[in-house]
Amino acid sequence: MKAVSIDDRVAREAQDVDPDVAFLPELLHVHKTWARTFNCRPEYYFQPRTLEEIQKIVKIARRLKRRIVVVGCGHSPSDITCTSSWMMNLDNYQRVLNVDLEKKILTVEGGIRLRQLNDEAAKYNLTMPNLGSINDQSIAGAIATATHGSSLKHGLMSESIKAIKIVLGDGSAVRCSAQDNVELFRAALVSIGGLGILVEVDFQLDDHSNIEWSQTLKPLDWVLSDWEKDLWTKREFTRVWWLPYMKRAVVWSASKTSTPERAAVASWYGGSVGFHTYHILLWLSNYVPRILPAIEWFVFGMQYGFKNDIVTSAIEPQRSGLLMNCLYSQFVNEWALPLSSGPEAITRLSNWLNREPGHNIPFDNSGLYVHAPIEVRVTDSTAMQPKPYLDNTNRNGPTLYLNATLYRPFFQDPPCHERYYEAFEWLMKDLGAKPHWAKNFHTVTQSDIADMYGEDLSSYLRVRNDTDPDGVFVGAWHRRYILPASQPAFACEEHEVARMHAANGGKDWFGDLSGVPASRMQDGLYGDTGVTPIEDEEREPLLDGRTRDGTAAAGVTGVRVFDKM
Repeated sequence: MKAVSIDDRVAREAQDVDPDVAFLPELLHVHKTWARTFNCRPEYYFQPRTLEEIQKIVKIARRLKRRIVVVGCGHSPSDITCTSSWMMNLDNYQRVLNVDLEKKILTVEGGIRLRQLNDEAAKYNLTMPNLGSINDQSIAGAIATATHGSSLKHGLMSESIKAIKIVLGDGSAVRCSAQDNVELFRAALVSIGGLGILVEVDFQLDDHSNIEWSQTLKPLDWVLSDWEKDLWTKREFTRVWWLPYMKRAVVWSASKTSTPERAAVASWYGGSVGFHTYHILLWLSNYVPRILPAIEWFVFGMQYGFKNDIVTSAIEPQRSGLLMNCLYSQFVNEWALPLSSGPEAITRLSNWLNREPGHNIPFDNSGLYVHAPIEVRVTDSTAMQPKPYLDNTNRNGPTLYLNATLYRPFFQDPPCHERYYEAFEWLMKDLGAKPHWAKNFHTVTQSDIADMYGEDLSSYLRVRNDTDPDGVFVGAWHRRYILPASQPAFACEEHEVARMHAANGGKDWFGDLSGVPASRMQDGLYGDTGVTPIEDEEREPLLDGRTRDGTAAAGVTGVRVFDKM
């Protein structure tokens, strides 16, 4: 690989802007989403340790017309974290800054992972009040994408945020809360990476507690009949995993308890044999999709039992008991809709998947088989004030989240992928739902998002444009989904120019570098001769020279390209 050093212009800016503050970019970094759905190679990769370093990076990026993307664990399977410009990871910016035991508030730096936040909270006999399925995300990333758990007693994770400090597009650090800079606070609570860098968070905690959870296999009819009774309210936390071909569901619920911990019995796919057996069966189903109903019966029978009403339970600390294993690489397509629409949504989707009448979904289902389970979770953010502008929950009552996960066994896309999601998203739109910001939605347009959010989107964009007028934090994802066609390009905005199949089963993503001087385009660091796929650890790079639609890419300029020796 040809030796690469920091661009002279960047080096000059680093000396000119706050020269006593460190500026330590890493070159040749390759970013991969957790699911290996997308790969990208940023021009520079930063892991700052201080607020001053973060501010310096932003100031220089603005001067050089570079976009900045902030990433944590990369758990979103979409291209929202992809860039060929500058990437920042805050794993070295994760300290606890203050502990207020009276108010049960920890002030933490934005890069702290949720598991670390809970570990720190445990030292003071405190815990996060709610969690999603995993705790690998940074607190900044979890806030930015409207992360939620499954409980009608809790709303979005943003509900626990009392104040935020955010670095804006000019490098200034501004504090906001429900009392101060309220509009900025409402935009920052669900920022989708387009507003600034969340560097400090005041997080409200609860007293530490164990939870006792139980799970049981129930007929789908039982779930639907209990929907309006106490299915979601009997215990503090409840989630359902729906098995569409068996017409059954695993009902998991939990409540706080003072009882000592009690370990769960070993799970089948929690062990090596079950884990790998399931993975291999999913891989086989890519070639013979009709075996998926049998796989569903076998795998979930081994895991939860073959008969209804078999109960397993355990008592764990809340910080671990709410988590679940995501298992394998996956596409995740999750939407939020009114809880009251749940029975209709599940019944119609069940009828479509099982080729039964009454679904009114105008898409072909012949020969289509999908993975299980479909995750069903709930939240209630109606009492949250002030509301985030881009809060996707139901404003007039409790919210249901339907999550149509599709596994990618050994990083191979399932054959039902496009057709299933096209039909699923059509149904969600028909029922007035909104997509989860961090997930894989395929048929959504900027016009759809504008209709879904109305004046709230306009308010978010007004704040965004006022605080980042040069578009330091704007990329192709934002242009595709939230920026109106009438919005002129920003000086630092990054545009996607190509994506190609990668050897790891995902896509190599390439964006432009709007601030690269023309004189630098021919020196081997940047190129105008085509697009080179990103090198993976297991292979040599191949020169494909095709864009996403298969046309020649010879005229593409401003793309990050590295020459082989």
